[in-house]
Amino acid sequence: MENAASLNRLELLQVADAVAREKVIDRDIVLAAMEEAIQKAARAKYGHENDIRANIDRGTGEIRLARIREVVEEVENESTQISLEHAKREKPDAALGDFLVDPLPPIDFGRIAAQTAKQVIVQKVREAERERQYQEYKDRVGEIVNGIVKRVEYGNVTVDLGKADAVVRRDEMLPRETFRQGDRIRAYIYDVRQEPRGPQIFLSRSHPQFMAKLFSQEVPEIYDGIIEVKAVARDPGSRAKIAVVSHDSSIDPVGACVGMRGSRVQAVVNELQGEKIDIIQWSPDQASFIVNALAPAEVAKVVLDEDANRIEVVVPDDQLSLAIGRRGQNVRLASQLSGWDIDILTEEEESNRRQAEFSVRTQSFMNALDVDETIAQLLASEGFTSVEDILYVDPSEISDIEGFDDEIATELIRRAQEHVDQTNSELEMKRQEMGVNDDIVNLQMLTPAMIVALGEAGVKELDDLADLSADELINSEDGILREFGLTADEANQVIMAARAHWFDDAEPGVDGEHDEGNPTV
Repeated sequence: MENAASLNRLELLQVADAVAREKVIDRDIVLAAMEEAIQKAARAKYGHENDIRANIDRGTGEIRLARIREVVEEVENESTQISLEHAKREKPDAALGDFLVDPLPPIDFGRIAAQTAKQVIVQKVREAERERQYQEYKDRVGEIVNGIVKRVEYGNVTVDLGKADAVVRRDEMLPRETFRQGDRIRAYIYDVRQEPRGPQIFLSRSHPQFMAKLFSQEVPEIYDGIIEVKAVARDPGSRAKIAVVSHDSSIDPVGACVGMRGSRVQAVVNELQGEKIDIIQWSPDQASFIVNALAPAEVAKVVLDEDANRIEVVVPDDQLSLAIGRRGQNVRLASQLSGWDIDILTEEEESNRRQAEFSVRTQSFMNALDVDETIAQLLASEGFTSVEDILYVDPSEISDIEGFDDEIATELIRRAQEHVDQTNSELEMKRQEMGVNDDIVNLQMLTPAMIVALGEAGVKELDDLADLSADELINSEDGILREFGLTADEANQVIMAARAHWFDDAEPGVDGEHDEGNPTV
């Protein structure tokens, strides 16, 4: 019988070792789970109200059971507590706060108790395994991994990575790509997080960084840091653009990524199911970079608007469809790659638009300054866009225009001043009729025209303006001041200036303190 007991003890340790090896978790975790299972079964036999502890000797496998009772002054629960008086009978040196350990005889596991114990052990081992998986993979976000397809459910692919399972959701796959059980798969870890059902490892084959990492594997210069991938934009399964720059002037980054007879880029293309890849030279000059990004289309001219983060690209008429690409793909990828909004115009469209703008400005000068068409055209062609421009330049800039002199310059400035004064006077009357408060007028950043636009939108008090957001002022579709060319920073400055009185009006002593010499009654 003793031999049988010893055998069982050794078997217990062997099972713990086997489970620990198979699940790649600590042996102590398995033994702790077994101890908890035995405790649960023992409580079912001796009573759940008792505090019963189980201990498995890590060397011999011997199981020891004991009931624990705390020594207290006043007993509230006889199952887990014992009075000092009774404790001293069992242990003469017992003191308050001590714990008495009463050994219990080992139990024979019945079928139900064994089943319960098994469930506890399985649950604890599973939790430990999940924690181990999370700790192992949480720092591997951004890596490419290889695995075997375990199962496919509703387009979502579960991948066996060897030590853990991962999932590739349908929207992270390439279009028209199918996998079957047993297929090998390569993917990018883009997220690892704890969820109620355990840690989840999320893989992607459509993520832009998947392509960047594939190039890093195929191009030693990228792996070594000589060539840097600055940006990637993908239309998964169809087309992609990747911007690269070399930190060594003797190495051509585009040529290195293409490889001998296209071998390197072809390896990436094959992995991505034939996705066409444009490799682009990155440039710190945004205009040059965007011209490169729109390849293979040729660009005639670019105009940057840094405040709005927009760029206007002018292309020859026969290059328009190439620049836009099928269903806008080329310009969309170039925009993603550069981070700029790109507007594409043909040379003819740009010419017509500039002509229309020139005509509007010419007519504006004719009406405001009471001059003939020739003088108005000369002003417009010299870059003057509004009557206010004439007031804020040095008179010599006007007199230096061919056909003008000092007398004409002086007269034009006088007429411009008259027009601005008259316009401002009309706007001031309109402002007063609408009942826009003087406090808004005193904000230095607002022009009379802006104040009237605010009044027309119902913004008449300082608090009305203070409650607005920058987007409500400058949104291109319905912003109240969208026509005045304010930047987001300028709009925020206006709003913060309107809010300044909130802080000026704060009552002193709100934090419970009072100035010395000013006692409160």
